Amino acid sequence: MSLAKEISANLLKREAVKVKIDPPFSWVSGIKSPVYCDNRKMIAFPEERKAVVEGFKKIIEEKGLEFDVIGGTATAAIPWAAFLAYDLGVPMIYIRPEKKEHGAGKQIEGHLESGQKVLIVEDLISTGGSSVKAAEAVREEGGCTVDEILAIVTWEMPKAIDRFEEAKIELHTLTDYTNIIGLAAEQGLIPEDQLETVLEFKQDPPAWGEKHGF
Repeated sequence: MSLAKEISANLLKREAVKVKIDPPFSWVSGIKSPVYCDNRKMIAFPEERKAVVEGFKKIIEEKGLEFDVIGGTATAAIPWAAFLAYDLGVPMIYIRPEKKEHGAGKQIEGHLESGQKVLIVEDLISTGGSSVKAAEAVREEGGCTVDEILAIVTWEMPKAIDRFEEAKIELHTLTDYTNIIGLAAEQGLIPEDQLETVLEFKQDPPAWGEKHGF
């Protein structure tokens, strides 16, 4: 079994990813979506948790990724960054969405030295905006380099692809929308007559709901 299929199977098994279109899910942004993902559920299951960490380590080895520090984005990716950093025996930081409005006013927690290379860990990539923002914070506030981001899942949205290219960041993921939806269909979790509608979502998420009358 491929890594992408193994992780997809685990996500579906533990219902970290759910698929339905009648009715679809509503995101905070207002987007109507046939999928919902909450990878935080996976920290509760030791075997599946280990599979994610081992998957990250496999990508690091195969891609030859070099880094001094692992950075997790708050809050969902902090556990994954911690598991990976502990397993590899390397330093870890985490990055807030915004700078604190009190105390030292920092956006980055932990210890960074200027010039270090940081590998950012994410749980889910949708539009890519928060990930790029985290990388920019590390570059600006920390004076460090960010060339790669690791994530469990990407929704493969064109907007995210463009954002990573503009930010000069390479994205590496354990699995993606195509693999998850394909496996969900194989398992009978998506009716055959709905599969094409579900697959269409990643191409233009904001317009998908209206197009299909949701």
